[in-house]
Amino acid sequence: MANVDLDKRIIATLYYFLHHKIVLFSHSVSFTLSCPHVFYYPLILAVCSQSAMYSTNRGTVGGFFLAGRSMVWWPIGASLFASNIGSGHFVGIAGTAAAGGIAIGGYEWNVSGIYVVTMPEYLKKRFGGKRIQIYLSVLSLMLYIFTKISADIFSGAVFIQLAIGLNLYVAIIILLFITALYTITGGLAAVIYTDTLQTFIMVVGSFILMGYAFAEVGGYEAFMQKYMEAIPSNISYGNTVVDPECYTPRKDAFHIFRDAVTGDLPWPGLIFGLSILAMWYWCTDQVIVQRCLSGKNMSHVKAGCIMCGYLKLLPMFIIVMPGMISRILYTDVVACVVPEVCQHYCGTSVGCTNIAYPKMVVELMPKGLRGLMLSVMLASLMSSLTSIFNSASTLFTMDIYTKFRSRPSEKELMLAGRAFMLLLIGISIAWVPVVQSAQSGQLFDYIQSVTSYLGPPIAAVFLLAVFCKRVNEQGAFWGLIVGLLAGLSRMIAEFAYGTGSCVAPSNCPFIICGIHYLYFAIILFGVSAIVILSVSFMTKPIPDVHLYRLCWSLRNSKEERIDLDADEEQDKADEKDDESVNEENQEDPGCWRKAYNWFCGLDQQKGPKLSKEEEEALKKKLTDTSEVPLWRNVVNINGIILLTVAVFCHGYFA
Repeated sequence: MANVDLDKRIIATLYYFLHHKIVLFSHSVSFTLSCPHVFYYPLILAVCSQSAMYSTNRGTVGGFFLAGRSMVWWPIGASLFASNIGSGHFVGIAGTAAAGGIAIGGYEWNVSGIYVVTMPEYLKKRFGGKRIQIYLSVLSLMLYIFTKISADIFSGAVFIQLAIGLNLYVAIIILLFITALYTITGGLAAVIYTDTLQTFIMVVGSFILMGYAFAEVGGYEAFMQKYMEAIPSNISYGNTVVDPECYTPRKDAFHIFRDAVTGDLPWPGLIFGLSILAMWYWCTDQVIVQRCLSGKNMSHVKAGCIMCGYLKLLPMFIIVMPGMISRILYTDVVACVVPEVCQHYCGTSVGCTNIAYPKMVVELMPKGLRGLMLSVMLASLMSSLTSIFNSASTLFTMDIYTKFRSRPSEKELMLAGRAFMLLLIGISIAWVPVVQSAQSGQLFDYIQSVTSYLGPPIAAVFLLAVFCKRVNEQGAFWGLIVGLLAGLSRMIAEFAYGTGSCVAPSNCPFIICGIHYLYFAIILFGVSAIVILSVSFMTKPIPDVHLYRLCWSLRNSKEERIDLDADEEQDKADEKDDESVNEENQEDPGCWRKAYNWFCGLDQQKGPKLSKEEEEALKKKLTDTSEVPLWRNVVNINGIILLTVAVFCHGYFA
């Protein structure tokens, strides 16, 4: 019966976010300059880690990785926002806005739902076996390292170097040490509490900078006029005159929807291609899903997503437009086109748009508020990194480590997760030189392009697994493999030829690099879906007895489902019982061991053993999907309001 209740929770959440279309939009005390990093981070470390240590049971896997499933709506919403808006957004989105206008803001307003179960876990129940689960976990970890972690570290380093001149690697090591410390000690609860505080800091600080920026430029009307006139003074080198298209602002700079052929962000790609990427990110990404799984009940999960949706309306105004204003105020630097000039200003030859936001912070803000904005940027970096570290360690521990260790204890799982965080930190630091050499163009475009090459096959498998019960494990696996090979072929070729710049275009053949990455995402999604369906219809279907409440057509079934790996799960349960008996017979640790276990959350206090009835009651509480009608209606109404506001914003800026 508990299994049925869990299935009800999964399918009810899916029903709410996909059928009712409650949406989350993704295309949608000042210190001096030297003070914030001295006082701010020890305060974060002390307050958030200690509150997490005392408020959740970090000595269990559920307590460490899911915050004991005790989170209420507002920390969930704040953490979703902070996890998504990292320093890569401040640097990358503002830089792309400085180069091309407001269209990049459409990324923050795209419509997506959230599906509350980890992707590898769901696909394991849906298809059985291990290879798809391991494949997705490994691919997710690759995406974390080479896009999320590397982009955040690079963008944070850009700001730190420009703002305070601190040695790059010293700053990175300090930041990573602090973020890893309170992530390792506190688990997901510490991450969510920290994200909540830092979301407030990011929003307030960004609004202050936005106010200064618009005041400096003379208001919105002046901003629109002056941006179109922001042309650098140096447009030639030697006997070569740069093409005007390379330094003149785009004529469609103040439109989100742009020409389907000549647009830098074509409108079909923005609507359809980006929706595919949003499905992968907001429906299946571990960083996002894990925060929803920490909610104490369904109403809090929904309300947290709605809160994040409201917050996602802000980046257009607090990041995109300030980035464009930076081009107005510092035209020769931010909009430089001569390679030698750009190399002098920012260390790269193809452009300096990535320094648009940091440049404005350093030059425009008063000294005290400059320190606040330094905290904002580093807070966003820390929020994103802590979220990724925690979620990546969860994927490694639960989906990879357990496949190679047949009988790991709960303490061993948590130690493995924390050790893997340290490994991630080492890889991240080692990858920084590669990021520095590779990110000579626009950072946010790099992130989105890599996602376009690797994410669509996962989105195709997820969508078809839910809505087409005929899809089986063979079809899903080969769809993922074909999609991966196609995506890697485009990505490797693009890196091999180089993306080039307007002044020095890449010589990559059109058939490989000429198709916009958002269009490529649509093509890759379609190819993956065709392979999945073709292989599935040519192989044996999965009997319905294994699919009850795991796909759309069987979502209301009351029949008992037999898991495809039921025998394996039973063996694991028996092994866990044996492990519990062994742990009860262990000797009491000494004082130093107790102190170490307490700090790392390994002090599993022995409580009274629950009876079978009490265990069933606890499991029912965790899987309950019932809601108080009043709060259900409040959340539904807010979802409709949020959708209406997003449609209006798209129409206004279209």
